[in-house]
Amino acid sequence: MRSTRFHGFLALFIGATITAGGATARDVERRGVFVDIDRARVVRMPEGAQTLIVGNPLIADVTMLKANRLMVVTGKSFGSTNLILLDPTGNQVGEEIITVTQPMDKLVVLRGPRRESYACSPDCAPAVDLADDKDYTARVLEAVKQHEGSSAPTKR
Repeated sequence: MRSTRFHGFLALFIGATITAGGATARDVERRGVFVDIDRARVVRMPEGAQTLIVGNPLIADVTMLKANRLMVVTGKSFGSTNLILLDPTGNQVGEEIITVTQPMDKLVVLRGPRRESYACSPDCAPAVDLADDKDYTARVLEAVKQHEGSSAPTKR
């Protein structure tokens, strides 16, 4: 008898989990645009959109490509902001939440209060990120400048 109750409860739990998982996936799709920091995504605008209003342009930049109803969303800093789309008469034709996240191919190392970022695909190498320690950032940028200088053509 216990086994039957347990299996019934287990089936109910799995069914509820699958249903909740489906609702969560639909909610995520509905809830907006996700873009990694320092990367861009192309997103289709709703029909009739002519004006874009970004709630916090420090988090994301949005550029409208009017010819084909596309917009380019670029992640500038971590966080979320909203995007309102208006038609030519000023009526709202859409609103999206833009969320800027950390890329999946980055490794963050915390050394006490200092933060260092590494780009890993597949091997890890130093990279500069928004929240990195300023001394680490300066060292990485100096190495980039030296690398660029060594690969630049020499003047004769």
